[in-house]
Amino acid sequence: MSANLLNATTASFEQDVLQSPVPVLVDFWAVWCGPCKAIAPLLEKTAADRGDALRVVKVDVDANMALAQRFGVSNIPTLLLFKGGAVVGKHVGTLNQPTLNTLIAKAD
Repeated sequence: MSANLLNATTASFEQDVLQSPVPVLVDFWAVWCGPCKAIAPLLEKTAADRGDALRVVKVDVDANMALAQRFGVSNIPTLLLFKGGAVVGKHVGTLNQPTLNTLIAKAD
């Protein structure tokens, strides 16, 4: 697992995501979600490939329902891209590498 791939909780979200000096891709997921499992390898590869330029953070919606509600996550997987503590991009559902690259480019 990449050093740039973190698991965040309600308690760590402020520091891990909102105060991050680099853009953060947040994956709202759950253990029982098949599509979430399907995109996990793509997110792990992205975290490794992007190095220090991007942080990928996973949020288990079952364990952190308040975070999911706070950001209006009603379907998973939901990917939110944060830059400077604000949401600058969103994608709901599965995706491929080109679509993920397009989402991440919104932080440029």
